[in-house]
Amino acid sequence: MDSGEHDLALMLATLEPVLAAEPYVYCSVNWRWSDPQLIAADPLATVREPEGLTLILTQQRAVELGLEFRFPAALISLTVHSALDAVGLTAAFAEALAKVEISCNVLAGYHHDHILVPYEDRDTAMAALRRLRG
Repeated sequence: MDSGEHDLALMLATLEPVLAAEPYVYCSVNWRWSDPQLIAADPLATVREPEGLTLILTQQRAVELGLEFRFPAALISLTVHSALDAVGLTAAFAEALAKVEISCNVLAGYHHDHILVPYEDRDTAMAALRRLRG
């Protein structure tokens, strides 16, 4: 099983951001893991919080399900396979986005990091991330 890359210089040199075609949004629901709506929502990610279950899903799916949503975002996946305990990658892309005044929310998957940025800032964010390659 591949553990991912630890070398920050190599991660940045091989960084290839990929922009998803459609916007993603955040929703908060009071569903249980066994509720069929959760399967129907087909979320990219979920976060269990005391206030409810946060769903990150496509805006289209949220509209189809009649869910109230916030923060239409562009999903950018970083195709570099960073190790889950790698140091510096998140700081590097957060700093690059901060320099162009773009907020980001980060999801760490097993294989890749995924960033959600304001949808209207997607092109500027992609350019900032590409500049990290040097």
